[in-house]
Amino acid sequence: MRNVMTNQSCPAPSQRSRMTRALAVALSMALMGFAGLAQAADALKGAKTYNERCSDCHGPRGVPTMPGVPDFSRNQRLMQTDLELIKTISIGKGMMPAFQGVLTEREILNVIAYLRTLQ
Repeated sequence: MRNVMTNQSCPAPSQRSRMTRALAVALSMALMGFAGLAQAADALKGAKTYNERCSDCHGPRGVPTMPGVPDFSRNQRLMQTDLELIKTISIGKGMMPAFQGVLTEREILNVIAYLRTLQ
């Protein structure tokens, strides 16, 4: 079978459906991997980093010490995906400073894993 526009051969219909299925499986696996980034992280190491870097504002166990700061003990902001939280922690938001270059990606994931235990 040839593509009329490019005059190149096209995969046979059965070959196309296999390619489509393979692409769909690969995409869903990638999305599942991104959805659970913090699940593979170390919440105990995250607690240590959180207590060193975050608890002055976000408070021990996620109860904030300052107005306008999310209360992690009440699940505020934790409905966001791991990727959204990574972005916020990396580049900062509002009064919160950026931690990109201060914390490694692994440390940020560990903190997110810890935050998810506070709910």
